Amino acid sequence: MAQYIGALDQGTTSTRFIIFNKNGAIVASHQLEHEQILPQAGWVEHHPVEIWQRTQAVIRGALDKAQLNGRDLATIGITNQRETTIVWDKHTGQPYYNAIVWQDTRTDKIVQRLAQDEGVDRFRSKVGLPLSTYFSGTKLVWLLENVAGLRDAAERGDALFGTIDTWVIWNLTGGQAHVTDVTNASRTLLMDLKTLQWDDTILDEMKIPREMLPTIRPSSDLYGHATLEAIQGVPITGILGDQQAALYGQTCFAVGEAKNTYGTGCFMLLNTGTDIIQSKNGLLTTVGYQIGNRPAVYALEGSIAVTGSLVQWLRDNLGIIQNASEIEALAQSVKDNGGIYFVPAFSGLFAPYWRSDARGAIVGMTRFINKGHLARAALEATAFQTREVLEAMRTDSGVDLKTLKVDGGMVYNQLLMQFQADILGVPVVRPKVAETTSLGAAYAAGLAVGFWSGEDELRDNWGVDRRWHPEMDETTRETQYRHWKRAVERTFNWIE
Repeated sequence: MAQYIGALDQGTTSTRFIIFNKNGAIVASHQLEHEQILPQAGWVEHHPVEIWQRTQAVIRGALDKAQLNGRDLATIGITNQRETTIVWDKHTGQPYYNAIVWQDTRTDKIVQRLAQDEGVDRFRSKVGLPLSTYFSGTKLVWLLENVAGLRDAAERGDALFGTIDTWVIWNLTGGQAHVTDVTNASRTLLMDLKTLQWDDTILDEMKIPREMLPTIRPSSDLYGHATLEAIQGVPITGILGDQQAALYGQTCFAVGEAKNTYGTGCFMLLNTGTDIIQSKNGLLTTVGYQIGNRPAVYALEGSIAVTGSLVQWLRDNLGIIQNASEIEALAQSVKDNGGIYFVPAFSGLFAPYWRSDARGAIVGMTRFINKGHLARAALEATAFQTREVLEAMRTDSGVDLKTLKVDGGMVYNQLLMQFQADILGVPVVRPKVAETTSLGAAYAAGLAVGFWSGEDELRDNWGVDRRWHPEMDETTRETQYRHWKRAVERTFNWIE
């Protein structure tokens, strides 16, 4: 049997392919960035064809680095930025429009129209989500209403819809597989959480032709075989939206286990088992994963739109740093935030507020403030937002977290991780393999072909790399958090 598994991680800013061995260790990795297209304020797009080109390149690149070929891979798993939306011609494979990225807010008026008198929770009891610009269903409505000829093509059955997983697999299989998994489908506003199928009532309300939607499958299943020359014939057997993939890669298999991923945004998921818990505190109810024919496992999620991308903003828009890695040293050049709080509501506020009228603010500014204070406040914003989500989870679930498992690019920032432990008042734990998003996709794929025997073996692969314990006294912790909450209130009602 082949000794390795490949995982394609198609993220918001880059695409990478990681090859893992049976111990869950990384053998090789190749990563390429892609263009961020910003046509106007609030609009964020990607080139679908560029993403497909990057997909092919990173697969070949990782195999070359490892001196392997496709026959060495037992299978491939896919993980992806979840709500990003693409429509394409099923005959030519050409997109009708750029991919509309999850951060995009152009559908604000569509959200208001759909909410009507019933409000943004109109469909929440079925889909676990509020009506929001965040989710792919409203993006698809915008495309159908604004791209010339698309609605006619969709009604003829010529236009296909998909999130990034669907687009990548359709291309990898030479157009043979038009599929998604339950985790990505649960982020569309269109899937019933109980039946795990598209909801015809909602489709009718949004005027979305069912024919253009992919087939919903478990997260660990055989979807097809690759036709790309480098991996020709390799089965594709795992699909997980990126945050659910990290939950699985962190082996959060028990009810009450949670992880937080620090990437472009920040996403905390809490395993709630086979129970669908409807949040009363601004969290999302989502599918965590479904392995084969087993019942789906659900999760509560707190989604934060801007965390790592705030560091990119300091680099690209303000020029305060030249490389993202410089942010920690700059933040350490001052002893504290100087009394400023940075609320990065660039595209509104996600959990637990869901305020599309909010916009970013830095409060508490004086002439004393320098770029070190800005850097520190930017990092602290991630930790404060995480605490807001954790408190909402505690209220909804009744679970008091003993530790927080963390992953993603920002977990190597020692200052941020220490402040995170301080402001939460619980230990923060980084695993040995921090690329848990890719690892989760590999795990789901591997289980489908018997590469791993089961979840007990996956747990054995997990180990601690670093642990941060709280050092801040409770009075300071609560004072800082109270100031943060006041700062958040200042961002409301900016967009009329």
